[in-house]
Amino acid sequence: MSLDRIRLARKRTIGTNQTTKALQQGQAEVVYAAKDAEKRVTDPIVALANQRGIDVIWVDTMKQLGKACGIEVGAAAAAVVRE
Repeated sequence: MSLDRIRLARKRTIGTNQTTKALQQGQAEVVYAAKDAEKRVTDPIVALANQRGIDVIWVDTMKQLGKACGIEVGAAAAAVVRE
């Protein structure tokens, strides 16, 4: 599990709504999902990513994902977005 890509990304989305929007618009390059987030929150994002052929990287906790994205709270999902 490498968080370097999301940490160093110049453009990213944070949160389920923004990540879903990026996937729907074909902008997401890779999706990150937290293992400890509720399945009802992450399952639709993972399904959409799989449907579109986008890699999903699982992160152990929402707190780790949030920290990698530079925010003080946890994040259930995030994505690296094309510039």
